[in-house]
Amino acid sequence: MSRTGLRVAGTAVAAAAVLAPVSSSADTVGERGMSATIRYTEYGIPHITAPDYAGLGYGTGYAAAKDDLCLIAQGVVTLRGERSKYFGPDASPDRSLSSASTNLAGDVFFTGINDSGIVERLAAAPAPYGPTGEVRELSRGWAAGYNRYLREGKNTDPACKGAAWLRPITELDVYRRGYALAMLGGSGMVTDQITDAAPPGDAQPKAQPLEKSAEGVRKLLANADMGSNAIAAGADATANGRGLLLGNPHYPWHNGRRFWQMQQTIPGKLDVSGAALLGAPSVNIGHTSTFAWSHTVATGVPFSLTELRLVPGDPTSYFVDGKIEKMTQRKVTVEVRQPDGSLKPVTRTQWRSRYGPIVTSVSSIGLPWTTWNAYAISDPNATNLRLANTSLALDRARTTDEAVRALKQTQGLPWVNTIAADSRGRALFAQIQVLPNVTNAFADRCNSLLGHLTFRQAGLAILDGTRSSCAPGKAPGTVQPGILDPDRYPVLNRGDYVANSNDSYWLSNPEEPLTGYDRIIGDEKTARSLRTRSGIVSVQDQLAKSRFTRADMQDLVFANRDQAGELAVAGTVEMCRGMRLGEPCDVLAEWDRTADADSRGALLFDRYWRKALSAWDLWKTPFDASDPVNTPRDFNPGSWAARKALIDAVDELKKSNIPLDAPLGDHQYVMRNGEKIPLGGGTEDLGVLNKIEAPWTPGKGYTEVNTGSSYIQVVSFDGDPCPDTRTLLTYSQSADPTSPHYADQTRLYSKKQWVTERFCTSEINEAPGLKVVTLTGK
Repeated sequence: MSRTGLRVAGTAVAAAAVLAPVSSSADTVGERGMSATIRYTEYGIPHITAPDYAGLGYGTGYAAAKDDLCLIAQGVVTLRGERSKYFGPDASPDRSLSSASTNLAGDVFFTGINDSGIVERLAAAPAPYGPTGEVRELSRGWAAGYNRYLREGKNTDPACKGAAWLRPITELDVYRRGYALAMLGGSGMVTDQITDAAPPGDAQPKAQPLEKSAEGVRKLLANADMGSNAIAAGADATANGRGLLLGNPHYPWHNGRRFWQMQQTIPGKLDVSGAALLGAPSVNIGHTSTFAWSHTVATGVPFSLTELRLVPGDPTSYFVDGKIEKMTQRKVTVEVRQPDGSLKPVTRTQWRSRYGPIVTSVSSIGLPWTTWNAYAISDPNATNLRLANTSLALDRARTTDEAVRALKQTQGLPWVNTIAADSRGRALFAQIQVLPNVTNAFADRCNSLLGHLTFRQAGLAILDGTRSSCAPGKAPGTVQPGILDPDRYPVLNRGDYVANSNDSYWLSNPEEPLTGYDRIIGDEKTARSLRTRSGIVSVQDQLAKSRFTRADMQDLVFANRDQAGELAVAGTVEMCRGMRLGEPCDVLAEWDRTADADSRGALLFDRYWRKALSAWDLWKTPFDASDPVNTPRDFNPGSWAARKALIDAVDELKKSNIPLDAPLGDHQYVMRNGEKIPLGGGTEDLGVLNKIEAPWTPGKGYTEVNTGSSYIQVVSFDGDPCPDTRTLLTYSQSADPTSPHYADQTRLYSKKQWVTERFCTSEINEAPGLKVVTLTGK
């Protein structure tokens, strides 16, 4: 945290002296007075009702633990910095809460955070800087409910049954998880690079050439395992003249960043249905009776870097305003399990400047610590514990206008956009998130030489640390120093539609391009991804036929249109026949241009297109900012790189003993208790909205799908107090292989089937096999 941030946090904590301190002892998490009723409908979906927020958290924590105890508990161990203690130092964590490559790296990172006491200080601060009273009660209740389920001893998941690391949690553990999620786009993305940073020795690391840095910038965030599509249709684009929303986030399938489905109700105060990331006390994406929203990962760069000019002969001191400042060092000690089972303390040193911790690279941008320079990461989300405040405010919104006010007032979303629709027929795109207060003018004045390059190409500022005036300062209307004014972000509220598939705000609706925003928020007038283009084209094609119904929106996301195939397969077949390759030409010619599970030719095109996509001469018609949805286009059959890519793809499949016309689902799948479930959908490079990704093993082919479509919702408002909603949790509600809800929705997903949501009490009570659980604290 910067010194400015520490001063503000200190002031907030002083003002919060009357608040009860956040306890780190599970013995103090009492449940007396808490109560909740959980009604389970089809597919194990809990509908939690309570008289107050503490009770609602109580029921939610209990139900979440019932489905995903082991995954949640693994996260608790991670956030307490205890993975090396229980699992050894060298194993890899699941990367759901940081990018740490080993248990030891993650433990050093999170123990350093815990030793600093930052989460406790933020949790003790009054709102809006700290949690609201309702969020405090939800979090306290969530911990109590989790602990109750743990105490009842009903766990059947072999992943943690009887494990020594399965222990009660506290309210602080709930806050720590939200805090770590907020940092995933910043400090959490460079965990190893923070924990490994050390002063230079005799062998000096070499600075990266600018052209290499430029290449690294282009890869910035490109390997993130999160993405999303969302489309909001308004009155001018729907058959009934009301709002309609598709939410389709793409998240990991097998780790602790899964979604979990629920409905939360406090009669007269709150009624929201949707899904939350594991461990979150309230719904993160979902709908109320009149408002629906989803999030997509945004293009805003949620951190900045600062270049430090070091003192000659002292690489741990640097110049600020002509004066020398010493870096601070923190000794971090963690317990590490040895091969014989004993524990040994291991100590590492973390280095910090006034601007933040020292870091040695970001993505593939090398930032070596030399005797001349070092770099610090400034992450405003490292002082952001407001994500739960924002989620709860959206849970209570009734219109898109109220959603915008909630986003601007709470200022808690770290790395996502908001796409929403309401019953009035309004469609909203809003990129109101937590970014450094780096305007274009500020960047021009304060960027280093390297920073001018990275800011222009990726929105990443690298600021001049020799001037204290080049630390991002307090902007008007912000609840936290160093973050961008919420009024500087793009917001679009329309009557027809908005859409986002992880490109910038620019083409949220191509009829009204958004321009003139700070580069740190995103890029403009640049080529869009094939997935973005596919989403817009799919909407345009539907509206050319008729206005959207709820069923139309469901069909849109599961059409599995292969945008790359639609643009390039005809030219590829022409190229193939000219090469006289025979069978692959016939397979591609007969392919249906979709990524359905039974599609023949989709796999061959997928493996070919991954290799061909980067070819400089792939398209005859280049990108044109005046026609961004339809360019680049016109495949070039004369591309030598594309020709080689096709030959290599054919060879790759043959060496893996995979027929060239094999159905996609034979090789794109998940395993559930020995059952192979085929899956449709396609990769990022293909531009398929229903995104699915799986690792490829040479000589074997694809292994299990590990990321892609997760919680999908289509919410239609039709004037009834019970919205007409279809949902699907692709990997199912529980990670416990002994649960009846371990694979049930995954089978639906395989068949393009949906769950009909039950929102109103009458609908819930009519559910076949309804199960009711009543909880009363003791």
